Amino acid sequence: MCSDVSPAKRMNLAVFLTADGNYHHLGWRHPDAVVDGGSNFQRWIEFAAMAEAGKLDMLFVADQIAIVGGDELEAITNSSKVNRLEPVTLLSALASHTRNIGLAATCATSYWEPYNIARMFASLDHISGGRAGWNCVTGGQLEEAQNFSRERHEPHEVRYERANEFADVVMGLWNSFEPDALLYNKATGQFFDPAKIHTLNHRGKHFQVKGPLNVSRSPQGRPIVIQAGGSDATVAMGSRIADVIFTAQADLAAAQEFYGRVKDAARRRGRDPDSVKVMPGLSLFVGRTRDEARAKFDALHHMVDVRDAVEGLGRLLGGVDLSGYDPDGPMPALEGNDLRMSGPGTFVRIGRENNYTLGQVAVQAKAARNHCMVIGDVMDVANHMEHWFRNGAADGFNLLPAIMPNTLRDFCTMVVPELQARGLFRTEYEGTTLRQVLGLPQMV
Repeated sequence: MCSDVSPAKRMNLAVFLTADGNYHHLGWRHPDAVVDGGSNFQRWIEFAAMAEAGKLDMLFVADQIAIVGGDELEAITNSSKVNRLEPVTLLSALASHTRNIGLAATCATSYWEPYNIARMFASLDHISGGRAGWNCVTGGQLEEAQNFSRERHEPHEVRYERANEFADVVMGLWNSFEPDALLYNKATGQFFDPAKIHTLNHRGKHFQVKGPLNVSRSPQGRPIVIQAGGSDATVAMGSRIADVIFTAQADLAAAQEFYGRVKDAARRRGRDPDSVKVMPGLSLFVGRTRDEARAKFDALHHMVDVRDAVEGLGRLLGGVDLSGYDPDGPMPALEGNDLRMSGPGTFVRIGRENNYTLGQVAVQAKAARNHCMVIGDVMDVANHMEHWFRNGAADGFNLLPAIMPNTLRDFCTMVVPELQARGLFRTEYEGTTLRQVLGLPQMV
């Protein structure tokens, strides 16, 4: 089918996997679901192969450096998120089992040092041949802070202030080596050109980092930088440094508003708006018929206990106590706290626009958190994606598979061919680096 979408501007697609792989909170309970992905590397080889066969841009591994809700383990015995592999170690191993798909991971700025992050992701970029991506977030859970000698997170504005400086240091370190700094000259005995390796000498409010980095310039010039969130701080930071922004937008109007803010902010900074890819999360249940898709959703939906869901929503919001609210009453008008400035408002909007009770919002959050969710046949899903893509809401999507491997397999074998037939998505990879696959320029 002919398409008016140029190859350079086709839809970008990533798959977001966490812990055992299942995004739905109870996805692991499905009879066909993988349950041991939190420690079974062979599962991840299968996941990566499936995503690469579907020509997806990127395998994105989310992370938390804590067991969320760990103070009351009895209350979270149905959570598969207690067991997860460290993502950079995982992706380094997957690099030798893949050829084209990007490999991205979350590492939070609040609990690392910039030199560590710069070295880890530069190394991953070399190991993978130029396919590394760093999801630069500040961290968002109380338990994470308590694993790093703190009682709680720093306030939102302080964490973003630190994160901006952190990212500047990382990118400065990635520029330590010029592309031709290494000479390998056996005849003269000169391994490198000292004029082409640069000391950073950063001294700021939060960090003092001398450098240079002891990893040479990576195949992409520098790894892809990803931001995740929806707050004003995300827009400000992402429009300045990010190549990709992952965001949770529950409806078209909200997605269009966020997309416009990001593109306008990038333009004001003198960047080409197309150089910042906006990729909202998408939870989907797809079937050969709408009834089949609904049955897939219902199989998990009916397992969710409402009161457990409400408690889980409170944890998702960074530790908000919802026990005083009636689950059968309207969704309360929650305000953001120091941990999550953008999350509560989205859940409030979901409740108001759908006339949902607190309990109904909480149950949906088990399936999709505050992301958009689509339940339907192949045409329903493809139409939804094309409508958002063509109407200023998304450059692509971050897929959130409810059940692994079934949801990812369904998408790659059913939806991807339809998107390809419409000329919206690639049939072959455009290159070997993640920058090439995303349609972004090489960093020099």
